Amino acid sequence: MLRIESEAIAGLIPKVGEGFTRAVELILNCKGRVIITGLGKSGIVGKKIAATLTSTGTSAYFLHPVEAVHGDLGMVLKNDVVICISKSGNTDEITNLFPMLKEIGVPVITLTGNMRSALAQRSDVVLDVSVAEEACPLDLAPTASTTATMAMGDALAVALLKKRDFGREEFAFLHPGGTLGKKLLRISELMFTGEHIPAVRPGATLREVIFEITRKRFGCTCVVDEAGKLAGLITDGDLRRTMQDREDLRSLRAGDFMNPAPKTISPASRASQALEVMKQYNILQIVVVDETRHPVGMLHLHDLLEAGIGS
Repeated sequence: MLRIESEAIAGLIPKVGEGFTRAVELILNCKGRVIITGLGKSGIVGKKIAATLTSTGTSAYFLHPVEAVHGDLGMVLKNDVVICISKSGNTDEITNLFPMLKEIGVPVITLTGNMRSALAQRSDVVLDVSVAEEACPLDLAPTASTTATMAMGDALAVALLKKRDFGREEFAFLHPGGTLGKKLLRISELMFTGEHIPAVRPGATLREVIFEITRKRFGCTCVVDEAGKLAGLITDGDLRRTMQDREDLRSLRAGDFMNPAPKTISPASRASQALEVMKQYNILQIVVVDETRHPVGMLHLHDLLEAGIGS
């Protein structure tokens, strides 16, 4: 069965030619939306293609052909492009839509297994998704044919994606709840800013350092110079080690035991980059600095994990 379906997809390759190019150009130049219609299994495939197009930068909707003739045809506007899906190419519920579609003036692209069908003859562009045989032993249930049609829809979506220069940033914007979308979030969208940033001066006493670390709850504090630039970082680990190693703590100042070269990151960086830095250097916090090395934010590993970055 899998062999038959894989051969059905491979059989599409020589069929991708001028018609495919015209279909891509029609959709690319469309000032409206892509409306996809199909009945039965073709309808299910159409819904999947519409979802794939939408998630990759091409606005698409599925229109049920039966509901269309009962009012839903109103969703089709003159600036849209319609894609019809029918294995036989003679599905009455779809062919009955053609007079209205022509009246609206929308171009029609058809995906069919019958290049001599009524739909093929009436459409502006026809994409051949015919297969030699179905994977069904009775050669009746749509199996290889639906797989081939879905693959052709994916090919359209990917071609359009490339034409639109639709990249990771755009994908993340449309998939904010997905794993990839979360990983592509900017640091600026997750970091704590303003008064939430722990900071002391190099001359701060040990008591002041402990108070700032405890109050801001990041397990660390930045050490900033008079110009407000990052001079170093003190973590609670640094604090414990210093208190163990030093006998006289009264004269100790932040500048005496800070880390003068802490790991930092830009607010424009990705959340995934922050996670990689934290993993690589085995740290729990990272300071977000601007181009002049002023701390503009603070990020803790827990913040990334809670946002689903590490999942």
